[in-house]
Amino acid sequence: MLKKKGRLSLHVANVHHVHKFFSELMKEASEIAGCFRTRVRNLLQLHVSSGLRRYMWYLQHCFKDDQQAMMQKGRILMEYISMNAIAIRKILKKYDKVHSSVNGRNFKTKMRAQHIELLQSPWLIELGAFYLNSNGFDDSKSGEFSCHFSCELNESQSVMVLTLSDSVKLEYSLTCAICLDTVFNPYALGCGHLFCKACLCSSASILLFQGLKSAQPESKCPICRSTGVYGESVHMVELDSLLKNRCKDYWKERLQSERAEMVKQSKEYWESQTKIMIGY
Repeated sequence: MLKKKGRLSLHVANVHHVHKFFSELMKEASEIAGCFRTRVRNLLQLHVSSGLRRYMWYLQHCFKDDQQAMMQKGRILMEYISMNAIAIRKILKKYDKVHSSVNGRNFKTKMRAQHIELLQSPWLIELGAFYLNSNGFDDSKSGEFSCHFSCELNESQSVMVLTLSDSVKLEYSLTCAICLDTVFNPYALGCGHLFCKACLCSSASILLFQGLKSAQPESKCPICRSTGVYGESVHMVELDSLLKNRCKDYWKERLQSERAEMVKQSKEYWESQTKIMIGY
């Protein structure tokens, strides 16, 4: 009986240790993802800003080239997220090897389910688009963010390829899973999946002019079926600007189509509201 109790106590202690280890790791990963998201958002908002805010940035950096200062901050953010992602990957791999378990592998799946898998953040796509927008069409720069990073846009396949340090190569599909075309006016849901705004509005049964934030909380991502992700949607401004410049004819065609659809929806909506108000 004493042996059984000892084994039970040891098992409980091991379970507690495993739970604490992965809880702490999840907390750290969440903080890293949140910090990265906030800093990239602030950087990119500054990139598209003008007036007093842009001038204050200029003063803070001692009248240096503000574009180069932003590129430097972008490079640091790339280093930050890639080093942390690689560190977590190595920790989980080592854990499974030492303990002969699959807990590390299961933890990676859990991170993906909770939308904090670091290298799948849509903000990485925005950083890549920011870099390509900043470089314009100068092929002599060969897509290098620094000696450790590179970013390329394959227009024919609608894919962005981002190569980070430690030879980590990421491919992000820019094809909308709903219309099966290159994303136009792209938005990333809280789960990280990219779609055209018009396609998402149609999927959530809302009108274009209402915006994605007006979607019902139970509306699901068309890919992973996660709920509550429309309220956390993010307009991919840098990616939209990149596609506007690189796919001009396609972008103009989609713009005209979306505007026509918005006018149609607005007209039908207000006609229905008028009928409700006057009773016929």
